[in-house]
Amino acid sequence: MHNNVKQLIQSRVSLAPMAGITDYVLRSLVRKYSQNCLLTTEMISSEFLAQTLNGRSGTEIFKRAENHSPISYQISGHKPELMNKSAKFLSSYADMIDINMGCPVNKVVKGQDGAALMRNPSLAKDLVKAVKEGTDKPVSVKFRLGYTVDEMNYVEFGQQMQEAGADFITIHGRTRSQMYSGKADWKKIKELKNNVDVPVFANGDITSIEQAEQCLTESQADGVAIGRAAMGDPTLIYRIEHYLHTGEKLPAPTIEEKVEIIKTHINEEIALRGENVGIKFVRKFYPYYIAGLKNAAKVRSLLVTEDSYEKIMAILNELPSVCYSL
Repeated sequence: MHNNVKQLIQSRVSLAPMAGITDYVLRSLVRKYSQNCLLTTEMISSEFLAQTLNGRSGTEIFKRAENHSPISYQISGHKPELMNKSAKFLSSYADMIDINMGCPVNKVVKGQDGAALMRNPSLAKDLVKAVKEGTDKPVSVKFRLGYTVDEMNYVEFGQQMQEAGADFITIHGRTRSQMYSGKADWKKIKELKNNVDVPVFANGDITSIEQAEQCLTESQADGVAIGRAAMGDPTLIYRIEHYLHTGEKLPAPTIEEKVEIIKTHINEEIALRGENVGIKFVRKFYPYYIAGLKNAAKVRSLLVTEDSYEKIMAILNELPSVCYSL
Protein backbone atom coordinates (compact mmCIF):
# COMPACT_ATOMS: atom_id res chain seq x y z
CA MET A 1 0.00 0.00 0.00
CA HIS A 2 1.21 3.51 -0.90
CA ASN A 3 2.73 5.32 2.09
CA ASN A 4 0.77 8.50 1.39
CA VAL A 5 -2.65 6.90 1.63
CA LYS A 6 -2.86 7.22 5.41
CA GLN A 7 -1.81 10.88 5.20
CA LEU A 8 -4.39 11.64 2.52
CA ILE A 9 -7.25 9.92 4.31
CA GLN A 10 -7.23 12.04 7.44
CA SER A 11 -11.01 12.10 7.54
CA ARG A 12 -13.52 9.23 7.72
CA VAL A 13 -15.76 11.03 5.22
CA SER A 14 -15.15 11.76 1.53
CA LEU A 15 -17.01 13.51 -1.28
CA ALA A 16 -18.00 10.83 -3.81
CA PRO A 17 -17.44 11.66 -7.50
CA MET A 18 -20.55 12.58 -9.50
CA ALA A 19 -20.51 13.42 -13.21
CA GLY A 20 -21.71 16.97 -13.87
CA ILE A 21 -22.00 17.58 -10.10
CA THR A 22 -18.72 17.51 -8.14
CA ASP A 23 -17.25 20.40 -10.08
CA TYR A 24 -14.84 23.06 -8.86
CA VAL A 25 -17.65 25.01 -7.18
CA LEU A 26 -19.23 22.17 -5.20
CA ARG A 27 -15.79 20.95 -4.13
CA SER A 28 -14.94 24.47 -2.93
CA LEU A 29 -18.22 24.71 -1.01
CA VAL A 30 -17.61 21.37 0.74
CA ARG A 31 -14.02 22.40 1.54
CA LYS A 32 -15.28 25.65 3.10
CA TYR A 33 -16.70 23.53 5.93
CA SER A 34 -14.48 20.42 5.93
CA GLN A 35 -10.74 21.04 5.98
CA ASN A 36 -9.68 17.38 5.72
CA CYS A 37 -12.16 15.31 3.74
CA LEU A 38 -10.96 13.71 0.51
CA LEU A 39 -12.60 15.59 -2.37
CA THR A 40 -13.14 13.82 -5.70
CA THR A 41 -13.57 15.38 -9.13
CA GLU A 42 -16.22 14.52 -11.67
CA MET A 43 -15.46 11.49 -13.79
CA ILE A 44 -12.94 12.44 -16.50
CA SER A 45 -12.95 10.23 -19.59
CA SER A 46 -9.48 9.05 -20.63
CA GLU A 47 -10.65 9.20 -24.28
CA PHE A 48 -11.63 12.86 -23.79
CA LEU A 49 -8.32 13.53 -22.05
CA ALA A 50 -6.37 12.02 -24.94
CA GLN A 51 -8.12 14.46 -27.32
CA THR A 52 -7.52 17.38 -24.96
CA LEU A 53 -3.83 16.47 -24.67
CA ASN A 54 -3.59 16.41 -28.47
CA GLY A 55 -4.18 20.14 -28.52
CA ARG A 56 -7.98 20.16 -28.45
CA SER A 57 -9.74 22.46 -25.98
CA GLY A 58 -8.68 22.87 -22.35
CA THR A 59 -11.42 22.64 -19.73
CA GLU A 60 -12.45 23.80 -16.26
CA ILE A 61 -12.81 20.13 -15.22
CA PHE A 62 -9.15 20.12 -14.07
CA LYS A 63 -9.39 23.38 -12.13
CA ARG A 64 -8.50 23.20 -8.44
CA ALA A 65 -7.69 25.58 -5.61
CA GLU A 66 -4.68 25.35 -3.32
CA ASN A 67 -6.89 24.30 -0.39
CA HIS A 68 -8.61 21.50 -2.38
CA SER A 69 -5.98 19.02 -1.17
CA PRO A 70 -6.48 16.21 -0.39
CA ILE A 71 -8.15 15.72 -3.78
CA SER A 72 -8.61 12.67 -5.97
CA TYR A 73 -9.04 12.97 -9.74
CA GLN A 74 -11.30 10.26 -11.13
CA ILE A 75 -10.72 8.79 -14.58
CA SER A 76 -12.77 6.33 -16.63
CA GLY A 77 -11.80 4.17 -19.58
CA HIS A 78 -10.89 0.67 -20.71
CA LYS A 79 -7.66 1.20 -22.68
CA PRO A 80 -4.59 0.77 -20.47
CA GLU A 81 -2.38 3.06 -22.57
CA LEU A 82 -4.89 5.94 -22.41
CA MET A 83 -5.40 5.43 -18.68
CA ASN A 84 -1.63 5.52 -18.21
CA LYS A 85 -1.36 8.80 -20.17
CA SER A 86 -4.27 10.28 -18.23
CA ALA A 87 -2.65 9.38 -14.91
CA LYS A 88 0.62 11.02 -16.03
CA PHE A 89 -1.19 14.21 -17.04
CA LEU A 90 -3.38 14.43 -13.91
CA SER A 91 -0.54 13.72 -11.48
CA SER A 92 0.38 17.41 -11.48
CA TYR A 93 -3.11 18.26 -10.14
CA ALA A 94 -4.07 15.22 -8.08
CA ASP A 95 -3.12 13.84 -4.67
CA MET A 96 -4.71 10.53 -5.68
CA ILE A 97 -5.96 9.00 -8.94
CA ASP A 98 -9.28 7.15 -8.78
CA ILE A 99 -10.46 4.67 -11.42
CA ASN A 100 -14.19 4.50 -12.09
CA MET A 101 -15.39 0.90 -12.15
CA GLY A 102 -18.86 1.61 -10.80
CA CYS A 103 -20.70 4.04 -13.08
CA PRO A 104 -23.95 2.27 -14.10
CA VAL A 105 -25.03 4.65 -16.90
CA ASN A 106 -25.78 2.94 -20.23
CA LYS A 107 -23.48 4.97 -22.48
CA VAL A 108 -20.55 4.41 -20.07
CA VAL A 109 -21.19 0.67 -19.65
CA LYS A 110 -21.73 0.19 -23.42
CA GLY A 111 -18.25 1.59 -23.98
CA GLN A 112 -16.88 -1.11 -21.61
CA ASP A 113 -16.13 1.55 -18.97
CA GLY A 114 -17.48 1.97 -15.44
CA ALA A 115 -19.38 -0.97 -13.97
CA ALA A 116 -18.79 -3.05 -17.13
CA LEU A 117 -15.25 -3.61 -15.81
CA MET A 118 -16.66 -5.75 -13.00
CA ARG A 119 -17.39 -8.35 -15.71
CA ASN A 120 -13.80 -8.17 -16.91
CA PRO A 121 -11.51 -8.38 -13.85
CA SER A 122 -8.39 -9.14 -15.90
CA LEU A 123 -8.80 -5.91 -17.89
CA ALA A 124 -9.62 -4.04 -14.67
CA LYS A 125 -6.33 -5.29 -13.19
CA ASP A 126 -4.43 -4.14 -16.28
CA LEU A 127 -5.97 -0.69 -15.89
CA VAL A 128 -4.86 -0.45 -12.26
CA LYS A 129 -1.33 -1.51 -13.23
CA ALA A 130 -1.25 1.00 -16.13
CA VAL A 131 -2.38 3.84 -13.87
CA LYS A 132 0.14 2.81 -11.17
CA GLU A 133 2.90 2.98 -13.79
CA GLY A 134 1.74 6.45 -14.83
CA THR A 135 1.75 8.10 -11.42
CA ASP A 136 3.66 8.26 -8.16
CA LYS A 137 0.40 9.13 -6.36
CA PRO A 138 -1.82 6.57 -4.59
CA VAL A 139 -4.36 4.85 -6.86
CA SER A 140 -7.90 4.01 -5.77
CA VAL A 141 -10.84 2.21 -7.38
CA LYS A 142 -14.56 2.77 -7.02
CA PHE A 143 -16.90 -0.11 -7.86
CA ARG A 144 -20.21 -1.73 -6.92
CA LEU A 145 -21.36 -5.04 -5.42
CA GLY A 146 -21.41 -6.57 -8.90
CA TYR A 147 -23.04 -6.20 -12.29
CA THR A 148 -26.29 -7.98 -11.35
CA VAL A 149 -27.62 -9.71 -8.23
CA ASP A 150 -26.40 -13.03 -9.67
CA GLU A 151 -22.91 -11.64 -10.29
CA MET A 152 -21.94 -10.22 -6.90
CA ASN A 153 -18.20 -10.62 -7.27
CA TYR A 154 -17.19 -7.58 -5.22
CA VAL A 155 -15.06 -9.49 -2.66
CA GLU A 156 -12.87 -11.29 -5.23
CA PHE A 157 -12.89 -8.17 -7.41
CA GLY A 158 -11.62 -6.04 -4.52
CA GLN A 159 -8.91 -8.58 -3.75
CA GLN A 160 -7.82 -8.58 -7.40
CA MET A 161 -7.70 -4.78 -7.49
CA GLN A 162 -5.56 -4.76 -4.35
CA GLU A 163 -3.27 -7.39 -5.94
CA ALA A 164 -2.90 -5.17 -9.02
CA GLY A 165 -1.82 -2.28 -6.80
CA ALA A 166 -4.95 -0.39 -5.67
CA ASP A 167 -4.24 1.51 -2.44
CA PHE A 168 -7.83 2.44 -1.51
CA ILE A 169 -11.35 1.24 -2.35
CA THR A 170 -14.72 2.98 -2.38
CA ILE A 171 -17.68 0.63 -2.82
CA HIS A 172 -21.26 1.55 -3.65
CA GLY A 173 -23.65 -0.87 -1.92
CA ARG A 174 -25.73 -1.62 -5.02
CA THR A 175 -25.30 -3.69 -8.18
CA ARG A 176 -25.07 -2.08 -11.62
CA SER A 177 -28.54 -3.38 -12.55
CA GLN A 178 -30.02 -1.57 -9.51
CA MET A 179 -28.61 1.74 -10.80
CA TYR A 180 -29.67 4.08 -7.95
CA SER A 181 -32.94 2.35 -7.07
CA GLY A 182 -33.70 0.07 -4.13
CA LYS A 183 -31.61 0.37 -1.02
CA ALA A 184 -27.82 0.25 -0.68
CA ASP A 185 -26.77 -2.91 1.18
CA TRP A 186 -24.18 -1.72 3.69
CA LYS A 187 -23.97 -5.09 5.49
CA LYS A 188 -22.47 -6.79 2.41
CA ILE A 189 -19.56 -4.33 2.42
CA LYS A 190 -18.29 -5.88 5.66
CA GLU A 191 -17.27 -9.02 3.77
CA LEU A 192 -15.06 -6.96 1.45
CA LYS A 193 -13.56 -5.08 4.40
CA ASN A 194 -12.68 -8.40 6.05
CA ASN A 195 -10.92 -9.66 2.92
CA VAL A 196 -8.69 -6.77 1.86
CA ASP A 197 -5.90 -4.86 3.61
CA VAL A 198 -6.41 -1.43 2.03
CA PRO A 199 -8.81 1.20 3.44
CA VAL A 200 -12.45 0.77 2.31
CA PHE A 201 -15.06 3.54 2.21
CA ALA A 202 -18.77 2.69 1.92
CA ASN A 203 -21.05 4.66 -0.41
CA GLY A 204 -24.80 4.79 -1.15
CA ASP A 205 -27.84 6.30 0.62
CA ILE A 206 -25.96 8.16 3.34
CA THR A 207 -27.93 11.36 3.81
CA SER A 208 -27.57 12.11 7.53
CA ILE A 209 -25.28 11.76 10.54
CA GLU A 210 -27.43 8.87 11.81
CA GLN A 211 -27.19 6.99 8.53
CA ALA A 212 -23.42 7.51 8.37
CA GLU A 213 -23.13 5.99 11.84
CA GLN A 214 -25.40 3.06 10.91
CA CYS A 215 -23.48 2.46 7.68
CA LEU A 216 -20.14 2.39 9.52
CA THR A 217 -21.57 -0.05 12.08
CA GLU A 218 -23.05 -2.40 9.46
CA SER A 219 -20.20 -2.24 6.95
CA GLN A 220 -17.27 -1.95 9.37
CA ALA A 221 -15.80 0.29 6.64
CA ASP A 222 -13.01 2.75 7.40
CA GLY A 223 -15.18 5.64 6.28
CA VAL A 224 -18.14 6.80 4.20
CA ALA A 225 -18.34 8.54 0.82
CA ILE A 226 -21.18 11.07 0.48
CA GLY A 227 -22.64 11.69 -2.97
CA ARG A 228 -26.09 13.07 -3.71
CA ALA A 229 -26.72 14.27 -0.13
CA ALA A 230 -23.90 16.82 -0.51
CA MET A 231 -25.78 18.39 -3.46
CA GLY A 232 -28.32 19.96 -1.13
CA ASP A 233 -26.11 20.40 1.92
CA PRO A 234 -22.38 21.11 1.50
CA THR A 235 -22.10 21.18 5.33
CA LEU A 236 -23.12 17.51 5.74
CA ILE A 237 -19.63 16.03 5.28
CA TYR A 238 -18.23 18.32 7.96
CA ARG A 239 -21.13 17.61 10.33
CA ILE A 240 -20.59 13.84 9.98
CA GLU A 241 -16.84 14.28 10.55
CA HIS A 242 -17.48 16.42 13.61
CA TYR A 243 -19.87 13.84 15.06
CA LEU A 244 -17.46 10.92 14.48
CA HIS A 245 -14.73 12.95 16.12
CA THR A 246 -16.58 14.46 19.08
CA GLY A 247 -19.97 12.73 19.41
CA GLU A 248 -21.71 16.11 18.96
CA LYS A 249 -24.48 16.43 16.37
CA LEU A 250 -24.36 19.88 14.81
CA PRO A 251 -27.72 21.06 13.43
CA ALA A 252 -28.40 21.09 9.69
CA PRO A 253 -28.41 24.56 8.11
CA THR A 254 -31.57 26.64 8.69
CA ILE A 255 -33.57 27.83 5.67
CA GLU A 256 -31.91 31.24 5.99
CA GLU A 257 -28.45 29.63 5.98
CA LYS A 258 -29.40 27.44 3.02
CA VAL A 259 -30.46 30.52 1.05
CA GLU A 260 -27.00 32.03 1.63
CA ILE A 261 -25.31 28.78 0.52
CA ILE A 262 -27.46 28.62 -2.65
CA LYS A 263 -26.62 32.26 -3.47
CA THR A 264 -22.91 31.55 -3.05
CA HIS A 265 -23.29 28.45 -5.24
CA ILE A 266 -24.97 30.48 -8.01
CA ASN A 267 -22.45 33.33 -7.82
CA GLU A 268 -19.49 30.95 -7.95
CA GLU A 269 -20.90 29.02 -10.93
CA ILE A 270 -21.46 32.33 -12.74
CA ALA A 271 -17.88 33.36 -11.97
CA LEU A 272 -16.69 30.02 -13.40
CA ARG A 273 -18.97 29.61 -16.42
CA GLY A 274 -20.54 32.97 -17.19
CA GLU A 275 -24.06 34.10 -16.21
CA ASN A 276 -26.15 32.23 -18.77
CA VAL A 277 -24.47 28.82 -18.39
CA GLY A 278 -23.93 29.24 -14.63
CA ILE A 279 -27.62 29.90 -13.94
CA LYS A 280 -28.68 26.84 -15.97
CA PHE A 281 -25.98 24.66 -14.38
CA VAL A 282 -27.27 25.26 -10.83
CA ARG A 283 -30.81 24.14 -11.72
CA LYS A 284 -30.02 20.48 -11.02
CA PHE A 285 -29.15 21.39 -7.40
CA TYR A 286 -32.39 23.18 -6.43
CA PRO A 287 -34.47 20.01 -5.79
CA TYR A 288 -31.80 18.84 -3.32
CA TYR A 289 -31.41 22.19 -1.59
CA ILE A 290 -35.12 22.67 -0.94
CA ALA A 291 -36.24 19.04 -0.44
CA GLY A 292 -38.42 18.61 2.62
CA LEU A 293 -39.57 22.23 2.72
CA LYS A 294 -43.20 23.26 2.55
CA ASN A 295 -44.20 24.41 -0.97
CA ALA A 296 -40.90 23.00 -2.29
CA ALA A 297 -42.41 21.77 -5.57
CA LYS A 298 -43.90 25.17 -6.38
CA VAL A 299 -40.69 27.06 -5.61
CA ARG A 300 -38.57 24.52 -7.45
CA SER A 301 -40.61 24.89 -10.64
CA LEU A 302 -40.10 28.69 -10.46
CA LEU A 303 -36.35 28.36 -9.90
CA VAL A 304 -35.66 25.79 -12.64
CA THR A 305 -37.39 27.85 -15.32
CA GLU A 306 -36.09 31.31 -14.36
CA ASP A 307 -33.23 32.80 -16.42
CA SER A 308 -32.97 36.20 -14.74
CA TYR A 309 -30.36 36.50 -11.99
CA GLU A 310 -32.34 39.28 -10.24
CA LYS A 311 -35.56 37.24 -10.24
CA ILE A 312 -33.78 34.13 -8.91
CA MET A 313 -32.32 36.19 -6.06
CA ALA A 314 -35.78 37.63 -5.33
CA ILE A 315 -37.32 34.10 -5.20
CA LEU A 316 -34.51 32.98 -2.85
CA ASN A 317 -35.01 35.99 -0.58
CA GLU A 318 -38.68 35.01 -0.25
CA LEU A 319 -37.84 31.37 0.44
CA PRO A 320 -37.81 31.54 4.28
CA SER A 321 -41.29 33.08 4.39
CA VAL A 322 -42.74 30.80 1.68
CA CYS A 323 -41.09 27.55 2.80
CA TYR A 324 -40.70 26.64 6.40
CA SER A 325 -39.52 23.16 7.37
CA LEU A 326 -42.19 20.51 7.65
